[in-house]
Amino acid sequence: MKKMSAHKEKQHIGGKLSTGRLLWRFPIIWMIVGTIGIILVDTLFRPLAEQAKGVASLLLTLTAVIVAIMVFRLTMKYLARRSIPEISRKRAGIEAGMGLLTGAIFITVSTLIIVAAGGYSFQWASTADTGSVLISSITTALNAAIIEELIFRGLMFQAINKLAGNWLALAVTSLFFGAAHLGNTGATLWSAFAITIEAGILLGAAFLWRRNLWFPMGLHFAWNALEGLLGIPVSGHSTAGLFTVKVNGAAILTGGDFGLEGSIVPVMVSLLIVIPMLIGAARNRVR
Repeated sequence: MKKMSAHKEKQHIGGKLSTGRLLWRFPIIWMIVGTIGIILVDTLFRPLAEQAKGVASLLLTLTAVIVAIMVFRLTMKYLARRSIPEISRKRAGIEAGMGLLTGAIFITVSTLIIVAAGGYSFQWASTADTGSVLISSITTALNAAIIEELIFRGLMFQAINKLAGNWLALAVTSLFFGAAHLGNTGATLWSAFAITIEAGILLGAAFLWRRNLWFPMGLHFAWNALEGLLGIPVSGHSTAGLFTVKVNGAAILTGGDFGLEGSIVPVMVSLLIVIPMLIGAARNRVR
């Protein structure tokens, strides 16, 4: 009898442990835990990076993003209990480089269209400290690209995809990404919708197509860094760039105080990029 009781007790404890493990492996749980961990890292390091200057600020940001990637890896390995091909070192440089090129083309084309339409005019900022502007733009863009992609495409997209598939994951993460920018300076319902399409769907499609985080991180980084260097507000955040920008015309063309992302132009340009990406993603699934 004692042996049977001991056996039942072990089964009971084992059952509790199994239930506990299953709970942690539930997608919404590891998504929330991982997101909290990454936000805590960002909350700890960002004020230090903002107080520091020059190279010290860049080094602190690099440290923050490395720690954030480690948090993502640990979350996926020990809570989600899955492999992490999306953050593999294999082809990381090539994928990030492709993303950088895509993001640079996207912002350059969008800006040139607005310039041609008379919405922007640029003048070299002769008083700008080129070194400081470069480091500031790189630092800010690097933090946003890595942290946001880890949370939105790395955790949220994959958790929802696990539960409901690619298309719902793309829709939900895009909507959340747009809503997350509503508190920014100059934000409106239109700018949130624009961000949902031109950023949320574009970056989600980039992840679906390439099936790694390096490509959307590179795209996101080039987007923000180039805007910062041009002196265009990045999602409502004013930056001291290498140029001073004179804005003319309706906000639907120029984006107003929100910056380029509030313009209809990048929304249209992004759709031209998204469509072939989604076609490529669909073909990859068939293979």
